[in-house]
Amino acid sequence: MNGSPIPVTLLTGFLGSGKTTLLNYLLHQVPLTAVLMNEFGEIGLDRELLKATRAPLALLSGGCVCCQVAGALAPTLKNLAMGRADGKLPPFERVIIETTGIADPAPVLDTLRNDRWIAARFQMDAVVTTVDALLGEQQLASHPEARRQAAVADRLVLTKTDRVAPAALAALEARLAEINPAA
Repeated sequence: MNGSPIPVTLLTGFLGSGKTTLLNYLLHQVPLTAVLMNEFGEIGLDRELLKATRAPLALLSGGCVCCQVAGALAPTLKNLAMGRADGKLPPFERVIIETTGIADPAPVLDTLRNDRWIAARFQMDAVVTTVDALLGEQQLASHPEARRQAAVADRLVLTKTDRVAPAALAALEARLAEINPAA
C-alpha cells in the first residue's frame, strides 16, 4: 500500500431527507470524489440525479448496503483502491458512500473499521446524516432506522428548514441533541 488511507464519508439519512441533493453539492465542492451509491430498488434512480462527476461512481443496488448487499461493499471498495493504484480508474482523493434511506449505518461502519484490508487503505472521516426538518420528528418517532442514523452521526444536516416554523425546528434540534449530543 502506498500513501495515506483514503478518507471515507458515510452519507446517510431517512428517505427523502436530501442525501442526493447534499451529495451533488459536495461533489461540486470536492470533485475528485468516488461515490458508492446504495439504492434499494432493482433500478437505480438516484444516480440519474447526480450531476456529472469525474471520479468513479459505483452503484450497489437491489437491497440495502446494511443487509442484502453488505457483501458487495468490501469488494467494491477493494476494486476502487486497486483501480486507483493501477491507474485504471480516474483519480480520486476521497470516497462518499451514500446509503439508502432505510439503512442502518452500523454494518457499513463495521466493514470500514474491521475489514483489515479495507481499514489499511480507507479511513472513516465522518458520518453525515441528513434530517428532513418537515418530517424529522415523525420519522424519529416512527422509524428506528432514522434514530440509528442520527445516533451515529458526526454531523447532522437539517434540510428543508425554510419550510418549518422556528418552534418546530427548535423542537427537532432538541430531539436530535437528545439522540446524539456530540453531533
